[in-house]
Amino acid sequence: MTQKIPSYLKLHIESAAPRDHEPREDIPGLNRLCEAFHEATGLTLEVSAKDTSAPAPLRLSAALDDDARLTSQQRQLDSPDGRKQEHRELTAFESLAASIQDILQQFQQTRVALWHREAELAAGVPVTQHPDEQLHLAARLEAVLKAGARSVGCQASAAYLLDETSRHLKLRACWGLPKSRFLDPPRPLRGAAADLEALVGHAVVLEDTALLADWNVPEEFRSAACVPISTPTTPLGTLWVYCDHPREFTTEESSLLEIVSGRIAADLEREMLLQQTLDVRSIQRQLRYASQWQDNRLPRIKPMLNGWQIAGRTTQGDHLGGDFHDWFVLPDGALAVVVGDAQGKLVEAGLTAAALHTAVKAHANYRHSAQQLVERVNETLWAASAGDQFASLFYALLQPDTGRLECAAAGHVYASAVGRQLRPLAAAEESPLGTQPDAVYPVQIEHLEPNDSLVVFSEGYKRSLKPGKAKTLWRLVDRHHDLSADDLTDRLEEFAVQNARDDAAEDRTLLVIKRSKT
Repeated sequence: MTQKIPSYLKLHIESAAPRDHEPREDIPGLNRLCEAFHEATGLTLEVSAKDTSAPAPLRLSAALDDDARLTSQQRQLDSPDGRKQEHRELTAFESLAASIQDILQQFQQTRVALWHREAELAAGVPVTQHPDEQLHLAARLEAVLKAGARSVGCQASAAYLLDETSRHLKLRACWGLPKSRFLDPPRPLRGAAADLEALVGHAVVLEDTALLADWNVPEEFRSAACVPISTPTTPLGTLWVYCDHPREFTTEESSLLEIVSGRIAADLEREMLLQQTLDVRSIQRQLRYASQWQDNRLPRIKPMLNGWQIAGRTTQGDHLGGDFHDWFVLPDGALAVVVGDAQGKLVEAGLTAAALHTAVKAHANYRHSAQQLVERVNETLWAASAGDQFASLFYALLQPDTGRLECAAAGHVYASAVGRQLRPLAAAEESPLGTQPDAVYPVQIEHLEPNDSLVVFSEGYKRSLKPGKAKTLWRLVDRHHDLSADDLTDRLEEFAVQNARDDAAEDRTLLVIKRSKT
């Protein structure tokens, strides 16, 4: 036997609103077009839209009216060729109707695109805190509850929100109730029949709570109504309004309560988005400061060495990156040059690069060879990390008087001496720094003649190029090695920008040292 719902309990289930007008009324001039088509052809154009919830594709269908049908039948009786002529005319009319439908489809697609675009622009309004926004969220919620309760003739209202486990409902805002209610423990959701019914999307109306004890009304009032508080995707809790005498709630009043609950959900969501926006802005500001700090550590002043030119360029793929370059003159007069590439993303890569750069500068204060410095830096990176920091490094010592070049490389870095021929010095064959404490990195000795250059790339330089373009990089260097260090750097950077992959966000470093012609 089916149990009947008592008359003093109502469930207001929301249904789709009917469409207020026909599709053809949305398009100015479409009625006149249909009338003109009928006068010219005797056919009636029918306009229909399958989806009434959004601007939908329009469909046209042509049909003969009664007068046109009689004329067609008479024509077939009077002339043996009447049927063929009638078929040709109908085919032409259908073709005309199809052409009109194509135009209307394009028009409707434009309207749909504009409809979506306007909604996207509305969602793009930034969430900001106004200077004159004095009321705290608690005061704003209480004002909304007060206005909502009074609008439906109730004496109290309350908003109960789900906790993080979605097992309890806690009073978060109220009006007309003692403030001591905030000290009460959360209500378990299990057994709260009215709240559960509301959370699935129904408005629950209890016209006489004395007869409906099983629905577990939170407060002792004679009648109450409960509606859900939710975002379009997430239920947040329930809104209750209370009245001190038995009464009915109309459909209009329950709809008004749903609007009030929507306002509460919007205020809660806005507060959350505002806090997230402030957090994001703070993070972005810190990232800008860190990026500026990282950029300031790159060398700006070139060493004054007669007969030598030096140029470098580091471009990070994001706010922070793992690439850097540096040069400095040692106490014995040798020129030290460094290209570093720390693995990782954003902050991780930036921190590892800072540690690597600091280790290089610290170990360079002691007498060393290129091999010794790279191996000491490897030991430092290994000892100072948890085994998850890896980096590539190219380090070279150049004697300006003789052109003698001593270098060592670790990890993924590319370097060559360029002159009459291309002499590779590093080709990403050695293990990166930080992989093992006792790694050995062999030294390379080269002599730079007048008009020779040393060119060093980080791995990101090649990864950022489109497939096949990395192979032409060294050919480009060889073709333009007569240029000055600055001009060669600019030419290579221009090549990298023009041939970068669409999804490229790689850290890139380029270093060029050139011995001038004598």
